[in-house]
Amino acid sequence: MLKGIANAFRIPELRQKLLLTAGILLLYRIGAYLPVPGAPFQDMLSAYQSGLSTSGAMAVLNLFSGGALSRMSVFSLGIMPYITAQIILQLMQAVIPSLGELAKEGEAGQRKITQYTRYLTIGLALLNAVGYLFLFRSYGVTFANAGAPEILLDVVVVFTMVVGAMVIMWLGEIITQRGVGNGMSLIIFANIMSGLPSSLISSVASAGNIILTVVTLLIVVAIIPVIVYVERGQRRIPIQYAKRVVGRRMMGGQSTYLPIKVNTAGVVPIIFASAILYLPAQLAVFFPNVDWVQAVANALSTGWINWILSVALIVAFAYFYSSMVFNPTETADQLRKQGGFIPGVRPGAATAAYIKSTIDHITLPGALFMAVLAVVPSIIFWFTGNTLIQAFGGTSILIMVSVAMDTLSSIESQLKMHNYDGFFK
Repeated sequence: MLKGIANAFRIPELRQKLLLTAGILLLYRIGAYLPVPGAPFQDMLSAYQSGLSTSGAMAVLNLFSGGALSRMSVFSLGIMPYITAQIILQLMQAVIPSLGELAKEGEAGQRKITQYTRYLTIGLALLNAVGYLFLFRSYGVTFANAGAPEILLDVVVVFTMVVGAMVIMWLGEIITQRGVGNGMSLIIFANIMSGLPSSLISSVASAGNIILTVVTLLIVVAIIPVIVYVERGQRRIPIQYAKRVVGRRMMGGQSTYLPIKVNTAGVVPIIFASAILYLPAQLAVFFPNVDWVQAVANALSTGWINWILSVALIVAFAYFYSSMVFNPTETADQLRKQGGFIPGVRPGAATAAYIKSTIDHITLPGALFMAVLAVVPSIIFWFTGNTLIQAFGGTSILIMVSVAMDTLSSIESQLKMHNYDGFFK
């Protein structure tokens, strides 16, 4: 990866994209340390020490916001409203026919869906911002002594967090359009990586020695090659093209293959499953003093109920997302028009059924691998209480490795494109 980045830095255009991406991520991390207007430092410190960053579902929300929630930052909402909006829009495409047709209209349709996603993100951000205001109050944070009417400060705080969420969404889109890699994924990556130093220090302090920390790090290092192996794994369906005469030339007759990844959906099912499971925790902040609401939110965010639901949702989203990005019927029809066929399988409906069966069979082990890797560290943390396992469990490792691989692939593809263009100049 370092070699690919070094090669990219030699090309002015790619160097600008890399510097733009790094600059935006740095700007985002600076914003994660800026508190909302009027937030009293002593109340913030007291809230942090009383468990705002470590209690139940709040720990996970704080992790995905890069610690911004525990600091009552302008970026406290993080990227989750945008992710939740994307989930809702993708689910609606399968339910609402007109929206599904819009998604098939190419670039123009995608622009409209992106606009709908932005509007929905604003609504979800406003809802979350009001909820977080209740959350801050439940931890003893008051804005009464800030020198202005408290109701006015409440409005300013909510408005600031909503604007912060919009800025995060904008920064992510800028990275995707003008930088390197997927902006949303890179922001999540930066949030997780930002907790590494404090998690290491806390792990050593809580364990009393470095043995448990070293063992945890060794397991993390050992599991990374396995993740890479599964991410790179694919099932290759052989494709044969029939010979045909075009003018005076004989075309076709060559053999190739149709690659189907073991993990077609990538890390998306884990992100989507996490967003849904922690949605009750985000809603529970509206009712900080209602015990049963808090109990339900914590049960869905941690514990055996969370483990079971995580496995079910990850598997379900893996199949759902695979069906969204890979249409067997369209693939079979495209093969038929190009004169291609799978040896031993009739063209048309039989080919579509064969491809669908292959996808279904290969998606299950990939989804179960992701689910086990996401849930097992949570179970270990439940019994050990080691903060390093919580911060860098299976979900975090999967996201970090997947994002790093996707970013590297993006850099390599842009390098190849540049070299290809340079060859013909």
